[in-house]
Amino acid sequence: MNYKEELQHKIFNIISKAAQELNLECYVIGGFVRDVLLSRNHKKDIDIVAVGSGIELALKVSELIPKKPKVQVFKNYGTAMLRYDDMDIEFVGARKESYNHDSRNPIVENGTLQDDQERRDFTINALAFSLNENNFGELVDPFNGVDDLENKIIKTPLNPDITYSDDPLRMMRAIRFATQLNFEIETSSLEAIARNKERIKIISGERIVDELNKILSTPKPSIGFLHLYQTGLLDYILPELTALNQVEEIEGHTHKNNFYHTLEVVDNICLNTDDVWLRWAALLHDIGKAPTKKFNKKQGWTFHGHEFLGGKMVKRIFQRLHMPLNQKMRFVQKMVTMSSRPIVLAEDAVTDSAVRRLVFDAGEDVENLMTLCEADITTKNPKKFQKYHNNFKVVRQKIVEVEERDHVRNFQPPITGEEIMSLFSLKPGREIGVLKEAVKEAILEGVIPNEYEAALAFVIKQAEKMGLQKVE
Repeated sequence: MNYKEELQHKIFNIISKAAQELNLECYVIGGFVRDVLLSRNHKKDIDIVAVGSGIELALKVSELIPKKPKVQVFKNYGTAMLRYDDMDIEFVGARKESYNHDSRNPIVENGTLQDDQERRDFTINALAFSLNENNFGELVDPFNGVDDLENKIIKTPLNPDITYSDDPLRMMRAIRFATQLNFEIETSSLEAIARNKERIKIISGERIVDELNKILSTPKPSIGFLHLYQTGLLDYILPELTALNQVEEIEGHTHKNNFYHTLEVVDNICLNTDDVWLRWAALLHDIGKAPTKKFNKKQGWTFHGHEFLGGKMVKRIFQRLHMPLNQKMRFVQKMVTMSSRPIVLAEDAVTDSAVRRLVFDAGEDVENLMTLCEADITTKNPKKFQKYHNNFKVVRQKIVEVEERDHVRNFQPPITGEEIMSLFSLKPGREIGVLKEAVKEAILEGVIPNEYEAALAFVIKQAEKMGLQKVE
């Protein structure tokens, strides 16, 4: 079949002309071709393979573009890249690859187009459109990738054991594509992932997290996490999650399966947010439950303090996977640590003081926290489900009312430590902290409004109780 119509963007004609002048064969390959055939939004990054020097072709293409965009050359990899019309175009020479057992970095030698297609991870990514003058737009499909697209199958061009052992990141990519495209992974391929799971240990945390983020960015991440669990990869990547898949029974008391509950929560939250870090919070919100699980004859199964411990575990996970240890990690920690607060609130009478404390502690993240907690309701009892969500509506309304009246979000005390020192002629010390804390507590409890005059009168009264005299 010919796909000239899909290659009307002028960049393809420029590349074709450059290849002709250099007497090279060239093709557009990989994700762009796959997405054209799936009628998906075309990728903004385009891979060009040349039978010859990809770097030479990139430099020639730049010459033929009026503004001559800068070519980035990566000699070690034999690749070059240029940006044109909001597209990143990467050029590589067709190559063969072989691997050492302890590395995913291949030993590369020049090859044919067929060699290059064989080294690709999946048949659906080995598809190519010719950019050559004699057959421009013709599809080159040596591994029946079109059939696999139609049948929604993820399959490797060669023996899957070799494909996954050579570059174990491909195991993550298989699962990610299956999740993104809602495809099935071919049975022999899935079995090969399970056999080669231990090879994931040679992949860097950054690469693994990149794939996890892409899985979490899909509409239904549970598809990917179930594959990761069933193949055994999750044991190596996030053992804190697999530890949740244990349901115990003592004296007729069981507890819910917190692993499958977690996957439900992640899918739920994806209906209401695109924020990958809030999705991470949903994924990790119950990780403290496995290590805090205890059986009590009166209460049954308990998980006391799991949110606090879970928050500490978040940091260890981020460190282990080389994830950012900045405000993104602190946001996930905060969400995990506070994840039960609105739920507890929704179970009881919703008091102003409890809402003030919630808003004070969550600050700007209170909306995200409410979104997480609403996603956390996975009960199959329709009455209980409705009751929780009705209560959350009350909590949300109270948040608006309390914030309008008391302004405790990102709270700043109405009276400063410097003013307290001046009022009572104090040097920096314990008394200032005690008085500031007393003001904060009085505001959160609703004893005084969040206003200067009220705070000043309260401080003077508290100081008198502490034996401090106001300087006249």
